[in-house]
Amino acid sequence: MKKTHLIIGNVILLLWYFLSMTGLKIGDKYLVTGAFKEEWIFMIIPTITFVLCLIVGKIGRNIHLAWLVMWFITQFLSHEWYTIFGSGFMGDMDKKIAYFSDCIKLIDVSGRYVPDLYHIVLHILIIVAFVMTLLFRKKKNISSTKA
Repeated sequence: MKKTHLIIGNVILLLWYFLSMTGLKIGDKYLVTGAFKEEWIFMIIPTITFVLCLIVGKIGRNIHLAWLVMWFITQFLSHEWYTIFGSGFMGDMDKKIAYFSDCIKLIDVSGRYVPDLYHIVLHILIIVAFVMTLLFRKKKNISSTKA
């Protein structure tokens, strides 16, 4: 995997996630509501772990992979778990449905929470960034191994 692919996959994830800082409304629906006050730290963490991945090598890569796994698990428990099981332990189902009622949805099931478009794309991008990071291997400097 080329470093370019690693950078593109992770930068697209960070840019998409940045939308949750600012919010984006399209017509009368939200792609995502802005939540800078609550979410800013969750923008800093993946940015730092990604930079570590780029400059520190294997340890930075492993830290970034660990962050992406934890982030995906949290997202899964906050969204897909409710869709699959009809309830969850990260908030009340009815409050979740009401909170996301003005968001753009691909699928709307009455009385059931289904992740909105923003979160579906976010979850896919986390997986893509994870795969790109997992497959990335820094090439060893060949000239330094010759002696």
